[in-house]
Amino acid sequence: MNEAFHNTLTALLAREISDFKTLERCEQLSAGASQETYRITYSDGRGEQRLALRRAQPTATTGSSVGAIDLATEARLFQLAASGGIPGPHIHYVLRADDGLGSGFLMQWLDGETLGQRINRSEELAAIRPHLARQCGEILGQLHALDVTAEGLSSTLPQVDPAELVNETWAYYRELDVPVPMIDYTWRWLCDNLPQASRHCLVHGDFRNGNLMVTPDGINAVLDWELAHIGDPLRDLGWLCVNSWRFGNRELPVGGFGEIDDLLAGYQATSGVTVKHEELLFWQVFGSFWWAMATLQMANAWRTGETPSLERPVIGRRSSEAQMDCVNLLIPGAFTLPSPDSPLSQGTQLPMPAELLSGARDFLKQDVAATLDPMNAFLARVAANSIGIAQRELQHGEKLARAESERLRSLLGTEGELDALRWQLVHQLRAELPLDTPGLAEHLRQTVAGQLAIDQPRYSALQVT
Repeated sequence: MNEAFHNTLTALLAREISDFKTLERCEQLSAGASQETYRITYSDGRGEQRLALRRAQPTATTGSSVGAIDLATEARLFQLAASGGIPGPHIHYVLRADDGLGSGFLMQWLDGETLGQRINRSEELAAIRPHLARQCGEILGQLHALDVTAEGLSSTLPQVDPAELVNETWAYYRELDVPVPMIDYTWRWLCDNLPQASRHCLVHGDFRNGNLMVTPDGINAVLDWELAHIGDPLRDLGWLCVNSWRFGNRELPVGGFGEIDDLLAGYQATSGVTVKHEELLFWQVFGSFWWAMATLQMANAWRTGETPSLERPVIGRRSSEAQMDCVNLLIPGAFTLPSPDSPLSQGTQLPMPAELLSGARDFLKQDVAATLDPMNAFLARVAANSIGIAQRELQHGEKLARAESERLRSLLGTEGELDALRWQLVHQLRAELPLDTPGLAEHLRQTVAGQLAIDQPRYSALQVT
């Protein structure tokens, strides 16, 4: 924490907290795409106290993702949720421009687990885990009943229906000007399978494992309301079941910790609305489609310099994870992967480039990370992951690209360079190429699986054959 930030924060706390004495520590816990979270420890007449500060990064615009609301509105949603019995932190103060800290708010510090992998695996949470899916359903039933009109939020929050969400997401993807045929294929499927009717109410927009705080007694906070909007409430239920947020535990579809029957039973108990399993499919597909686009958009914001970040380009390579989830939902089937035992030395030079990268990756992950504070250790592992992707690209990329080109030439009946062939397929998908065209599903499935084998070979979607 630099001296100017320390002094500005100290002045704010001294003004807003009675009996404030000193700012003891301010630890940055995360630095997302455009928002930061800090743990603030200060002393007053009672001893040491803690608060959480959520604020926008100085270089950020409005939010961290497509459609994000501003932090002042997010603070109001926390307050509305608390009034409706939804667990979460108390908001102490919303930052003003003259505070000198940007946009954000101070909120109650709560103890609990927020890391999805730990929620799914921690022994401490083993007893409560079987009950979390039902509790999620109960909370969502309460959340969707919140009256945003009475709180004056209906004109502040975005209002979208399923068709608008699909086409808005596809429009953001098109602005990136990259050919990703599986995204266009999924867009076509979504347009053909829009919900026939939907309710309109408050939607959290990012209700998932990783945005819930869990203790041995259950969920004690629903976090990160930045994607809240007014729309179809089934989006929240489907998003919670997207494979990206199961953290490797594909067998339990609700966040990797529970069953859909329990989720829907909890939802019916507090909302009075009965939801069928099949109604969630559209929103599971949409969730993976949205995430496939959003990760590419994050990488593009890094490329343009809008949001410098070590993590952003690696997140961009997660698009293939979400695309593979779309494959398994829409066109499941067999695929082949590069052999994990393929040698790093694909030539006579000693050492080969992939071997150099492998050594640097292992050094960062195994040696450097162990010597650093938690935030920088995390960044060291991110850097190691980035190097690992480049190493696998050198190892397998050329062979996969040749095979993709051959499939595209056969499918399209034309010649050309790989990028040009990808664009041809994209344009044909946008021009109503039948989704059941012979060879199309097989090509998409194999292409996405091959890319994912480079980007994240351990991702659970590759376990489906």
